[in-house]
Amino acid sequence: MSLTAIAPAEVLRQVRRIEVRTRRLVDSRFAGEYRSLFKGQGMEFAEVREYQPGDEVRSIDWNVSARMGKPFVKRYVEERELTVMLAIDLSGSARFGTRARFKHDLAVELAGVLSLAAVRNNDRVGLMLFTDQVEHALPARKGRKHALRLIRDLLTVTPAGRGTSMAAAVDRLMRLLPHRSVVFLASDFLTEDAEKPLARLAQRHDVIAITLEDPAERHLPDIGPARLEDPETGEIVEVDTSHPLVRAAFAKRVADAEEARRRLFGRLGLDEIIVHTEHGYVDALLAFFRARSRRPHGAVRTGPRGTLGDAASRYGWNGEGRP
Repeated sequence: MSLTAIAPAEVLRQVRRIEVRTRRLVDSRFAGEYRSLFKGQGMEFAEVREYQPGDEVRSIDWNVSARMGKPFVKRYVEERELTVMLAIDLSGSARFGTRARFKHDLAVELAGVLSLAAVRNNDRVGLMLFTDQVEHALPARKGRKHALRLIRDLLTVTPAGRGTSMAAAVDRLMRLLPHRSVVFLASDFLTEDAEKPLARLAQRHDVIAITLEDPAERHLPDIGPARLEDPETGEIVEVDTSHPLVRAAFAKRVADAEEARRRLFGRLGLDEIIVHTEHGYVDALLAFFRARSRRPHGAVRTGPRGTLGDAASRYGWNGEGRP
């Protein structure tokens, strides 16, 4: 891991721009949704007080009531404090994009929204950046200054690796998070070593997969002969993008990979938020908050309106979670 050569003043300006942009979203759209969804880890005892009309009968403390000769009830307060960890994939394929921004840029803004929503609700938030190794880790803490430090690190860390290792990422997460936490894992999941590490992570933590996508990864442009480079391995291949067999093989590979990922997340019970460089993350994140808050059970899978396409109808998804 190394830091980019961006001047400190320019870093501060970028952090400020992201804070202003994401704070508006947090204030207007996400803060309430976040709070209603992540209700804390349980209830904490606060006090015993005298019974008042309207109190739940089941909250009566019968031992205290017997001693005092009149009914008393136990009061609890919700344990609001959570630990939220943002794990961001910085591999070569995640630093790719053919629209106005790279997939990594989406992850930065999404992390800004989630970190500010977390600290607004007095939760701890941390950051881990990974490729085929752990590039950077910031332990979870509270406060606006910490959230801005997190955004700064996202902007300034230059990864040393190009590949993707979920095993390395999960090993560090398990050490960073001794207690059950909410883990937002942002990646394109273009790796074959994901199942065992993700299963291990999901056994202890509430894992929400954020799948980063770009249209060029789903639809091969028809531009004739082209030279393509794998952003993680550097391997170069030459293909005729106009050839029907090449286009059919590419479409099948994309469909197979999407179905394999969907089935994997389904087996592990992971929620999935699909975000696109073309459409952004706002609709997908709002759909996730709303779908998860009203689901009776099972995982939810959301994306911006209209982007789940044929896969959604084929697998029974409605764009906002399980039907």
